[in-house]
Amino acid sequence: MDILKFTLSGKDAFFKKPEVNSYYYFTYGNIHKVALLGIFGAVLGYGGYRQMEESDINPEFYRKLKRLRISIAPDEKGRGSFSRKIQSFNNSVGYASNEKGGNLIVKQQWLENPCWDIYVKLDTEESLKLKESLLNRKSIYLPYLGSNDHPADIRCVEVCRAEPVKDMEEERIDSLFPNGTVVLDFDGDSEYPYLYQEFLPLTLDETSNQYQLERFFFSNFPVEEYSCEIYDVKGKHIVFF
Repeated sequence: MDILKFTLSGKDAFFKKPEVNSYYYFTYGNIHKVALLGIFGAVLGYGGYRQMEESDINPEFYRKLKRLRISIAPDEKGRGSFSRKIQSFNNSVGYASNEKGGNLIVKQQWLENPCWDIYVKLDTEESLKLKESLLNRKSIYLPYLGSNDHPADIRCVEVCRAEPVKDMEEERIDSLFPNGTVVLDFDGDSEYPYLYQEFLPLTLDETSNQYQLERFFFSNFPVEEYSCEIYDVKGKHIVFF
Protein backbone atom coordinates (compact mmCIF):
# COMPACT_ATOMS: atom_id res chain seq x y z
CA MET A 1 0.00 0.00 0.00
CA ASP A 2 1.30 3.46 -0.90
CA ILE A 3 1.26 6.17 1.76
CA LEU A 4 2.25 9.84 1.85
CA LYS A 5 4.82 10.71 4.52
CA PHE A 6 6.15 14.12 5.57
CA THR A 7 7.54 15.96 8.58
CA LEU A 8 5.39 18.71 10.12
CA SER A 9 6.97 21.18 12.52
CA GLY A 10 7.04 24.78 13.69
CA LYS A 11 8.62 27.19 16.13
CA ASP A 12 5.49 26.93 18.27
CA ALA A 13 1.86 25.77 18.07
CA PHE A 14 -1.50 26.35 19.74
CA PHE A 15 -4.31 23.80 19.40
CA LYS A 16 -6.95 25.48 21.50
CA LYS A 17 -8.95 23.46 23.99
CA PRO A 18 -12.58 24.60 24.08
CA GLU A 19 -12.51 24.57 27.90
CA VAL A 20 -11.03 27.84 29.19
CA ASN A 21 -11.00 29.77 32.44
CA SER A 22 -10.98 33.53 32.99
CA TYR A 23 -7.26 33.92 32.49
CA TYR A 24 -5.75 31.27 30.23
CA TYR A 25 -6.38 29.46 26.97
CA PHE A 26 -4.84 25.98 27.03
CA THR A 27 -3.55 23.81 24.19
CA TYR A 28 -3.75 20.12 23.44
CA GLY A 29 -0.38 18.45 23.84
CA ASN A 30 -0.20 17.17 20.24
CA ILE A 31 -1.72 17.97 16.90
CA HIS A 32 -4.98 16.06 16.49
CA LYS A 33 -6.78 14.70 13.45
CA VAL A 34 -9.24 17.59 13.05
CA ALA A 35 -6.42 20.18 13.17
CA LEU A 36 -4.42 18.10 10.70
CA LEU A 37 -7.38 17.97 8.31
CA GLY A 38 -7.54 21.77 8.63
CA ILE A 39 -3.94 22.00 7.43
CA PHE A 40 -4.76 19.74 4.49
CA GLY A 41 -7.77 21.91 3.74
CA ALA A 42 -5.58 25.01 3.65
CA VAL A 43 -3.20 23.30 1.22
CA LEU A 44 -6.10 22.28 -1.06
CA GLY A 45 -7.98 25.57 -0.76
CA TYR A 46 -11.06 24.36 1.14
CA GLY A 47 -13.10 26.64 3.37
CA GLY A 48 -12.73 26.65 7.14
CA TYR A 49 -14.87 27.75 10.07
CA ARG A 50 -15.04 31.37 8.95
CA GLN A 51 -16.34 30.39 5.50
CA MET A 52 -19.24 28.30 6.84
CA GLU A 53 -22.72 29.14 5.59
CA GLU A 54 -25.68 29.28 7.95
CA SER A 55 -26.89 25.90 6.67
CA ASP A 56 -23.49 24.21 7.15
CA ILE A 57 -22.98 21.92 10.13
CA ASN A 58 -19.29 21.23 9.55
CA PRO A 59 -16.67 23.29 7.66
CA GLU A 60 -15.87 22.38 4.07
CA PHE A 61 -12.41 20.98 4.82
CA TYR A 62 -13.89 18.49 7.28
CA ARG A 63 -16.73 17.39 5.02
CA LYS A 64 -14.30 16.65 2.17
CA LEU A 65 -11.39 15.19 4.13
CA LYS A 66 -12.89 13.37 7.13
CA ARG A 67 -12.52 9.97 5.45
CA LEU A 68 -8.74 10.30 5.16
CA ARG A 69 -6.85 7.72 7.18
CA ILE A 70 -3.87 9.30 8.92
CA SER A 71 -1.17 8.47 11.45
CA ILE A 72 0.70 10.88 13.72
CA ALA A 73 4.14 10.10 15.15
CA PRO A 74 5.47 12.70 17.64
CA ASP A 75 9.18 13.44 17.79
CA GLU A 76 10.63 10.73 20.02
CA LYS A 77 12.99 13.15 21.76
CA GLY A 78 10.07 14.59 23.70
CA ARG A 79 8.54 11.17 24.44
CA GLY A 80 5.23 12.47 23.12
CA SER A 81 5.29 15.65 25.17
CA PHE A 82 6.51 19.09 24.05
CA SER A 83 7.65 21.96 26.25
CA ARG A 84 5.01 24.63 26.86
CA LYS A 85 5.09 28.33 27.60
CA ILE A 86 2.56 31.03 28.43
CA GLN A 87 2.35 33.90 25.95
CA SER A 88 0.51 37.13 26.82
CA PHE A 89 -1.23 39.47 24.36
CA ASN A 90 -2.73 42.93 24.75
CA ASN A 91 -5.98 43.38 22.83
CA SER A 92 -6.82 47.08 22.87
CA VAL A 93 -9.43 47.36 20.13
CA GLY A 94 -11.82 48.99 22.61
CA TYR A 95 -14.67 46.48 22.50
CA ALA A 96 -12.45 43.60 23.68
CA SER A 97 -13.00 44.25 27.37
CA ASN A 98 -15.37 46.07 29.69
CA GLU A 99 -12.43 47.02 31.87
CA LYS A 100 -11.22 50.60 32.11
CA GLY A 101 -9.33 51.51 28.94
CA GLY A 102 -10.86 48.66 26.96
CA ASN A 103 -7.64 46.63 27.18
CA LEU A 104 -7.94 42.83 27.35
CA ILE A 105 -4.91 40.73 28.34
CA VAL A 106 -5.07 37.30 26.68
CA LYS A 107 -2.80 34.50 27.87
CA GLN A 108 -2.26 31.40 25.74
CA GLN A 109 -0.33 28.21 26.36
CA TRP A 110 1.93 27.39 23.40
CA LEU A 111 3.83 24.24 22.46
CA GLU A 112 7.52 24.92 21.81
CA ASN A 113 9.32 23.45 18.78
CA PRO A 114 6.74 20.72 18.06
CA CYS A 115 7.56 18.14 15.39
CA TRP A 116 5.67 15.14 13.99
CA ASP A 117 6.01 12.63 11.20
CA ILE A 118 2.66 12.46 9.40
CA TYR A 119 1.42 9.51 7.33
CA VAL A 120 -1.62 9.50 5.01
CA LYS A 121 -3.09 6.48 3.23
CA LEU A 122 -3.25 7.10 -0.52
CA ASP A 123 -6.57 5.35 -1.07
CA THR A 124 -8.99 8.19 -1.89
CA GLU A 125 -9.28 10.94 -4.51
CA GLU A 126 -8.67 13.63 -1.87
CA SER A 127 -5.53 11.91 -0.59
CA LEU A 128 -4.14 11.82 -4.15
CA LYS A 129 -4.85 15.55 -4.55
CA LEU A 130 -2.99 16.18 -1.31
CA LYS A 131 -0.05 14.09 -2.49
CA GLU A 132 0.29 16.08 -5.71
CA SER A 133 0.10 19.41 -3.88
CA LEU A 134 2.70 18.54 -1.24
CA LEU A 135 5.12 16.85 -3.63
CA ASN A 136 4.99 19.95 -5.85
CA ARG A 137 5.18 22.32 -2.85
CA LYS A 138 1.88 23.98 -3.72
CA SER A 139 -0.59 25.40 -1.20
CA ILE A 140 -3.63 27.60 -1.79
CA TYR A 141 -3.64 29.03 1.74
CA LEU A 142 -0.85 29.30 4.30
CA PRO A 143 -0.90 26.23 6.58
CA TYR A 144 -0.44 26.92 10.27
CA LEU A 145 -0.32 25.01 13.56
CA GLY A 146 -3.60 25.92 15.23
CA SER A 147 -3.75 29.67 14.53
CA ASN A 148 -2.12 32.10 12.12
CA ASP A 149 0.51 33.06 14.71
CA HIS A 150 2.13 29.67 14.10
CA PRO A 151 3.24 28.97 10.50
CA ALA A 152 3.67 25.28 9.69
CA ASP A 153 6.83 23.88 8.11
CA ILE A 154 6.15 20.90 5.82
CA ARG A 155 9.27 19.09 4.61
CA CYS A 156 10.72 15.70 3.64
CA VAL A 157 7.61 14.86 1.58
CA GLU A 158 7.75 11.41 -0.01
CA VAL A 159 5.65 8.45 -1.08
CA CYS A 160 6.48 5.22 0.77
CA ARG A 161 5.28 1.65 0.97
CA ALA A 162 3.40 0.48 4.06
CA GLU A 163 3.35 -3.24 4.81
CA PRO A 164 1.02 -4.87 7.37
CA VAL A 165 2.83 -6.27 10.40
CA LYS A 166 1.69 -9.78 11.24
CA ASP A 167 3.31 -10.21 14.66
CA MET A 168 3.77 -7.19 16.92
CA GLU A 169 4.30 -8.97 20.24
CA GLU A 170 7.27 -7.50 22.11
CA GLU A 171 7.54 -4.77 19.47
CA ARG A 172 6.79 -1.07 20.04
CA ILE A 173 4.45 1.29 18.21
CA ASP A 174 6.03 4.51 16.95
CA SER A 175 2.84 6.57 16.50
CA LEU A 176 -0.14 7.70 18.51
CA PHE A 177 -2.77 4.97 18.84
CA PRO A 178 -6.36 5.18 20.11
CA ASN A 179 -7.64 3.64 23.31
CA GLY A 180 -8.82 0.04 23.24
CA THR A 181 -6.75 -1.04 20.24
CA VAL A 182 -3.48 -2.03 21.95
CA VAL A 183 -2.54 -3.65 25.26
CA LEU A 184 0.96 -2.73 26.41
CA ASP A 185 3.32 -4.97 28.37
CA PHE A 186 4.32 -2.78 31.31
CA ASP A 187 6.59 -5.52 32.63
CA GLY A 188 8.46 -5.73 29.32
CA ASP A 189 12.03 -4.63 28.75
CA SER A 190 12.12 -0.96 27.77
CA GLU A 191 15.00 1.46 28.30
CA TYR A 192 13.84 4.76 29.83
CA PRO A 193 10.14 3.81 29.62
CA TYR A 194 7.50 6.48 29.03
CA LEU A 195 3.74 6.64 28.50
CA TYR A 196 1.97 9.74 27.13
CA GLN A 197 -1.82 9.77 27.14
CA GLU A 198 -4.38 12.48 26.38
CA PHE A 199 -7.93 12.89 25.16
CA LEU A 200 -7.62 14.42 21.68
CA PRO A 201 -10.25 15.46 19.10
CA LEU A 202 -10.83 12.69 16.56
CA THR A 203 -14.01 13.84 14.77
CA LEU A 204 -16.53 16.70 14.65
CA ASP A 205 -20.08 16.01 15.75
CA GLU A 206 -22.50 15.92 12.82
CA THR A 207 -25.16 17.96 14.63
CA SER A 208 -23.28 20.37 16.91
CA ASN A 209 -19.88 20.72 15.16
CA GLN A 210 -18.20 20.12 18.52
CA TYR A 211 -15.06 18.04 19.06
CA GLN A 212 -15.57 14.36 19.77
CA LEU A 213 -12.64 13.15 21.84
CA GLU A 214 -10.77 9.88 21.94
CA ARG A 215 -8.06 8.82 24.38
CA PHE A 216 -4.69 8.41 22.63
CA PHE A 217 -1.42 6.89 23.79
CA PHE A 218 2.25 7.12 22.80
CA SER A 219 4.75 4.84 24.51
CA ASN A 220 7.91 2.78 24.13
CA PHE A 221 6.52 -0.12 26.16
CA PRO A 222 6.30 -3.29 24.06
CA VAL A 223 2.99 -4.55 22.69
CA GLU A 224 1.30 -7.47 24.44
CA GLU A 225 -1.95 -7.66 22.45
CA TYR A 226 -3.57 -5.62 19.69
CA SER A 227 -6.82 -5.53 17.72
CA CYS A 228 -5.91 -2.84 15.15
CA GLU A 229 -3.97 -2.98 11.89
CA ILE A 230 -0.32 -2.01 12.36
CA TYR A 231 1.90 -1.10 9.43
CA ASP A 232 5.63 -0.98 8.90
CA VAL A 233 6.87 2.14 7.07
CA LYS A 234 10.64 2.31 6.66
CA GLY A 235 11.16 0.43 9.91
CA LYS A 236 8.56 2.41 11.91
CA HIS A 237 5.39 0.77 13.25
CA ILE A 238 2.34 3.01 12.89
CA VAL A 239 -1.44 2.91 13.41
CA PHE A 240 -3.89 4.70 11.12
CA PHE A 241 -7.12 6.27 12.42
